[in-house]
Amino acid sequence: MIPRRGLLAGASALALGRAAHAAAAKTLRVGTQKGAGILMAERRQRGLETLLNPLGIEVQWTEFQFGPPILEAMRVGAVDIGLVGDTPPIFAQAAKSDLLYIATVPSGLSAILLPAGSAIQTLADLKGKRIAFARGSSAHNLTVAAIEKAGLKFEDVQPVGLAPADAAAAFERGAIDAWTIWDPYYALYETHPGVRVLAVSTDILPQNSFLIGSRAFVEANPAITTKTIAELSRISSWAEANPAEVAKLVSDGTSMPYDPTLRAIKRSPFKVLPVSADDVRSQQEEADRFLRLGVIPIRVNVADWVWRQGA
Repeated sequence: MIPRRGLLAGASALALGRAAHAAAAKTLRVGTQKGAGILMAERRQRGLETLLNPLGIEVQWTEFQFGPPILEAMRVGAVDIGLVGDTPPIFAQAAKSDLLYIATVPSGLSAILLPAGSAIQTLADLKGKRIAFARGSSAHNLTVAAIEKAGLKFEDVQPVGLAPADAAAAFERGAIDAWTIWDPYYALYETHPGVRVLAVSTDILPQNSFLIGSRAFVEANPAITTKTIAELSRISSWAEANPAEVAKLVSDGTSMPYDPTLRAIKRSPFKVLPVSADDVRSQQEEADRFLRLGVIPIRVNVADWVWRQGA
């Protein structure tokens, strides 16, 4: 048996080791994606740099087209914190990636769009049709939930996994029958001649985005993580009060026209919140849905992956 003094010494050494590791972080690597207004505004205002540079911590930004590649980069140690939709962390958990939910960011709108000339009128009419969405993204979950709401099985449709840019091209040339996509792409295409909105996300199920952190980084650097969340909360309040400026940033950064970008920004709830019990419950329902369909191989317990600040 190890003497109590030895246990205390070992615990102190472990605590010192963690503290030294936390202090050793010299870089915060943030993964963002096109159209993420909060992070685009933050990057322009350099609030994180103002907070962290005096502590000797550099901030590096890497842009991705959508969520799953951010978490893949996190899995291989190339990203520390990223903003993604509700589905990517579930797929990452199922793949045994070691990550943590560190904050909730309520999502803007997504929709199922129909191309010009489509005869589809209801969700049930999607039976047998080609529906495009980015696999492992929030659009994947929305598509599955919409199909089930219509009383169909997922095997009743033809899923087409495409990243947003590829799906947009397929949509424009009529190669798909429907497209599930989020803002600002939704805002861009909803007013195209002949395009119709079959359903919006708020008609199907609640959706959130999340700030996700590498478990190794977050647990070794709780102070940096806390400062990052606080700064992104500050910038979200600024963004909510300045939609025109945020829309200009997103429009310039994505080459999307300003007017639809502004429409998307105005219907986005700009908030950064603690991960609530309702958020965990919703994520668990989503994870269980994908397990039931055989899309993920194992059951994941979402609650085990939530950062308990100060715990």
